[in-house]
Amino acid sequence: MPVLPIDAALIDRVAELLRHAAREAILPRFRALAEGEAEEKSPGEIVTIADREAEAILTHGLSALRPGVLVLGEEAAAADPGLLPAFHAGDAPTWLVDPLDGTANFAAGNEPFAVMVALVEGRETVAAWMLDPVADRLAVAVRGGGAFLDGARIRTPQDPAEAGTLRGAVLTRFLPPPLKAQIEARSGRLAAILPGWRCSGRDYPDIATGEQDFVLFWRGLPWDHAPGALFLEEAGGRTARLDGAPYRPRGDLPGLLVARSPAVWATVAETLLESTASA
Repeated sequence: MPVLPIDAALIDRVAELLRHAAREAILPRFRALAEGEAEEKSPGEIVTIADREAEAILTHGLSALRPGVLVLGEEAAAADPGLLPAFHAGDAPTWLVDPLDGTANFAAGNEPFAVMVALVEGRETVAAWMLDPVADRLAVAVRGGGAFLDGARIRTPQDPAEAGTLRGAVLTRFLPPPLKAQIEARSGRLAAILPGWRCSGRDYPDIATGEQDFVLFWRGLPWDHAPGALFLEEAGGRTARLDGAPYRPRGDLPGLLVARSPAVWATVAETLLESTASA
């Protein structure tokens, strides 16, 4: 059982906090960023004033909800490179915050983007929230308590599928060249390789609802994947390392394969990652 009680009141208060951050810091700037309100924080990585202000709102609000629980936000970790290694090495209860998942989409005036929070205790994610602020679509999960999309419990399609019927995204930007070449050579065995949304807060719910069957990621930053991985697991899907090891938010190994069911995970791994999956 979680050390921190996760009840309906906490679920609702965190959800309202996400909506508050979106109303105050994100939505007013969508397609309205002024000059100087977006910048490159590292090569190819954009941050906006909306990211920073939303993270400040969320950090303050979450700290008030559970005094003493650590808060680790994406932008705080970017400013202090020691925070992420300390999180991986520690076991204290921690709120993970992605204040604006899909920043590149947002900065370009495009959807999707999301606001995401996860609560981690020990090595496990115990609660998760993902909000699409434009559609006001809220995905929530509690470990052992199920996954819910706009208040309705959701289960992933579990029907078995041949490789030639499966559709999903492979995010190749950060893949090592040998693995990228292997996947590209094998991808024709699947029904379709999709471009992906560049937004985990959309990719994970789309797998749960059957809009796509899988996504393969390389980077595994915890604020990007802890919320969606718990949501998908509670809905009946599977998120695991490329060698089949269980996903844990505290761990800096790259490579994640996410699928709508364990059977689909195995089929995609065998099709795209034969040498890796059998290691």
